[in-house]
Amino acid sequence: MIKKKLLKNAKKIDKFLINFLKKQKKSLLVKPMKYGIISGGKKIRSTIIFDTGKIFNIKEKKLLNICAAVECIHSYSLIHDDLPCMDNDSMRRGKPSTHIKFGEASAVLAGSSLLTLAFEIIADKKYLLNTKIKNEIIKSLASCSGHTGIAEGQELDLKFENKKKKINQIIDMQKKKTGKLFNFCLHSVGSVANKTHKEKLFLSNIGEEIGLLFQLA
Repeated sequence: MIKKKLLKNAKKIDKFLINFLKKQKKSLLVKPMKYGIISGGKKIRSTIIFDTGKIFNIKEKKLLNICAAVECIHSYSLIHDDLPCMDNDSMRRGKPSTHIKFGEASAVLAGSSLLTLAFEIIADKKYLLNTKIKNEIIKSLASCSGHTGIAEGQELDLKFENKKKKINQIIDMQKKKTGKLFNFCLHSVGSVANKTHKEKLFLSNIGEEIGLLFQLA
């Protein structure tokens, strides 16, 4: 049941991303970008966005751009994490990592391009959201993706390797590396639903706890 749901949602996001990239100018990086994001992974974050949207009676169509943006950020982080200078993983999602398939330089550029694509998808003029809400979503996504979120989480992970660390330091690292993007998933839906600051903060905290549970599992 859950697997079917995840697969169904993943296909929706893949379709959206393929169509979005088709409308853009062709580049040599599209192939490694697609390799890193399309037809791979469960896209759990997108399902969480859709499910949170149901609580506030928001139609899936209104959340598709946010889902696609989240998956771009997630895939960018995985492509970079797999690089020899980071975790040095040769396999990802049951196939060779992007840098193994296309080379390190192309992997770095494809990952960086997915990062910027995420913001293009939210800012797209065809995405009919209130400008104030769009700006709030973009700011939140940037905060969760950069040095106060995923990037810092990865930096801490690398620094903690083979070292004894206190449990609160490990939790802080995991909340940044994984929890921050889940934080965004719930916060962004709160923004679309036009919830109060207090309500959005509550949703953000739940998101981080989900991310922590995900890592523990």
